[in-house]
Amino acid sequence: MGLIAITGRICDPSTDALADGAVLIENDRILAAGADLTLPETAERIDAAGLIVAPGIVDLGVFRTDKPAFHFGGITRVGLMPDQSPVLDDPGLVQHAARAGKPDFWVHPLGAATKALAGIELGEMAMMRAAGARAIATGRHWIADSAVMLRVLQYAAALNLTVISHAEDGGLVAQAVATEGETSSRLGLPAAPACAEAIAIARDIALLRVSGGRLHFRLVTTRAGFDLIRAAKAEGLSVTCGVSPAYLFLADNAVSDFRTFARLSPPLRGDTDRRAALDAVSDGTVDVLCSSHDPRGPEDKRLPFVDAAPGMAGAETLLPLALNLVRDGLINETRMMALLAANPAKILGLNAGTVEKGAPADLIFIDPDTPWVVDSRKMAAAAGNTPFDRLPVQGRARRMMKGGVFR
Repeated sequence: MGLIAITGRICDPSTDALADGAVLIENDRILAAGADLTLPETAERIDAAGLIVAPGIVDLGVFRTDKPAFHFGGITRVGLMPDQSPVLDDPGLVQHAARAGKPDFWVHPLGAATKALAGIELGEMAMMRAAGARAIATGRHWIADSAVMLRVLQYAAALNLTVISHAEDGGLVAQAVATEGETSSRLGLPAAPACAEAIAIARDIALLRVSGGRLHFRLVTTRAGFDLIRAAKAEGLSVTCGVSPAYLFLADNAVSDFRTFARLSPPLRGDTDRRAALDAVSDGTVDVLCSSHDPRGPEDKRLPFVDAAPGMAGAETLLPLALNLVRDGLINETRMMALLAANPAKILGLNAGTVEKGAPADLIFIDPDTPWVVDSRKMAAAAGNTPFDRLPVQGRARRMMKGGVFR
């Protein structure tokens, strides 16, 4: 492929602001990047004037590989949840999943913490790690047995793998489909108290103190949960957390007309918790912005609210909604790309998510201002179950480069 020189506004997550400059690529790797590069005459020139040149998004915790949606959203790598059919609790299944997207995007499987994600018997973590698992995950559910969770943390720590936990006390949540409050009461929906999240987080953090290692909470959505994360970080524990845009821009009143596209897990929270999530992004408590991409067709969503499957198609709206946070002044562009790319790559132990020398040439070209309207009927995803249907947004990825090749 030779040398490629890209000029534009470079967004390096390790810096404080955008800067005009260039990225020099040799074959599938970044050779150099910065404002004062001397570009070889032999390099192929690509002018990205007016665009932001940023690392490809590393989407941590998707439930389905979905090439069209990932390409539209500027996602070059995904951490695939173990909640597949069959469950990713076997080295052969992990190895097969890791090959799924190449060369257009890379899938990094998350191995199941317990066999069949049943929360009882530990998965074959060492063998799954050797087969390509980049972390260990509890899946859509919390591991209720504290002794089992402690062993998961201990074994993962010995293997230098992060444990990715679902933060909801299963005993409290049970069959709930909403958060306790005015909306759930008015609609007569089975609901659980928001403290189910804080209880789960507190238990897992207590076990982390005993086990050591690293713990990532895939989605934190309540003020109490963020307070616990802040305290654990201040204590020096290796704890990180993520959130998806739904919990930043929607509250539980989004389900007022029984909209199953807004049926999520965890369920949407009250507005106080929504504002707390925005504060947690702004103050650095949140480490990852993820899409929780889970496309669900009519057979799963055109049902009574209680019977509908939770989940949203989030890959295509992740970037534009993250850009909303920039426009609102909560974060800048480089912090945005740390949340979308550098931090999730670090949690997964990947050399990715940056534009530094030696990193893979996985880049996206972002037009931050182009307007468009989210339309569930026209989405590239396998299904259009977005709670943001008909929302006007700004910004999208215009081009995507994976391994030095435009895809």
